[in-house]
Amino acid sequence: MSLCLTSLTLSHFRSHVRASLELDGRPVAIFGANGAGKTNILEAVSLMSPGRGLRGAAAEEMARRPEAVGWKVSGVLRSLHQVHEVETWAEPGQSRSVTIDDKPAPQVALGRIARVTWLVPVMDRLWVEGADGRRKFLDRLSLSFEPGHGDAVLTYDKAMRERNRLLKDGQRDAFWYRALEAQMAEAGAVIQRNRERTLELIIDSQREAETAFPAAELTLLFAEGAEAGPRTREELADALADSRPRDMLAGRTLVGPHRADLAAVYAEKGMPAKECSTGEQKALLVSLILANGRALARDFGAPPILLLDEVSAHLDAGRRAALYDEIVALGAQAFMTGTGPELFAELGARAQHIEVRDEAGVSHVEEVEP
Repeated sequence: MSLCLTSLTLSHFRSHVRASLELDGRPVAIFGANGAGKTNILEAVSLMSPGRGLRGAAAEEMARRPEAVGWKVSGVLRSLHQVHEVETWAEPGQSRSVTIDDKPAPQVALGRIARVTWLVPVMDRLWVEGADGRRKFLDRLSLSFEPGHGDAVLTYDKAMRERNRLLKDGQRDAFWYRALEAQMAEAGAVIQRNRERTLELIIDSQREAETAFPAAELTLLFAEGAEAGPRTREELADALADSRPRDMLAGRTLVGPHRADLAAVYAEKGMPAKECSTGEQKALLVSLILANGRALARDFGAPPILLLDEVSAHLDAGRRAALYDEIVALGAQAFMTGTGPELFAELGARAQHIEVRDEAGVSHVEEVEP
């Protein structure tokens, strides 16, 4: 079974006036100078999944400047036994649209036919910065297993914003709180369930694999680092109701899945990830992405499309070669970027090699021999 793009076309997307790639399912090594437009290609591929893509950008931010005439990304996606034509675009001032096989589709439909996960440089500090980034990381992994996870997060966040508005305004009418808390509890229980299942699948995948990358012991924490807290719809509804007086003093909601955190320990050393070296932290992240891929290969039937931006940063030559070997063994179409072709020498003919150049502010893309 396989999941891969066999063609990709960008039109007026970021630095690309037009770029077209013919792909054969092998990993894709993309190299070029900084600012040439490499990451823009990865961002375009990330839009084959629900959400704002790997940069978290609004639709209008993706349009090429100064024209700002709108943009389009299209691709042919081979997914298990089927082939789909996918287009996504945004006109000026509009949110992004999606068609699958020439039929309008909601973004969540992308998650049913494709799985896309990524690792980008901003995530290198995941273990040492705030919990918000780790929650987003976990939710992206959860979305790869359950396409509806994003809708649950959006429903929860919308209801929470409205509840926070009531708290800041000093509103005391229990009727309004109960209505919003019911929505938060329903969506929150789904979020919690998806996160827990995701961690179980990834932990099992790490346990079963022989890999050059370190395993991480993962724990889903509740508010203030607690390993126990409200999980079910009923428990969440009760916790929100009980917390109203405290929340009103704070002017915001202090309990719920938006307060969760992901803790990781370098298993072999028994060391919290936040205390590991920069290279070890990167290796742990790579380990989780690979474990996610192996778990998805079983759960979905094919490994995800992997987007690994500047993946060689903080990896020595040995680990870099091991990563390439594991990607090839996994059978994943991985799009990887780096500044020079030498960073992908160990891949050789096992990958397609793409050079990206900037010429007068326009990105140019060309496949080259390894």
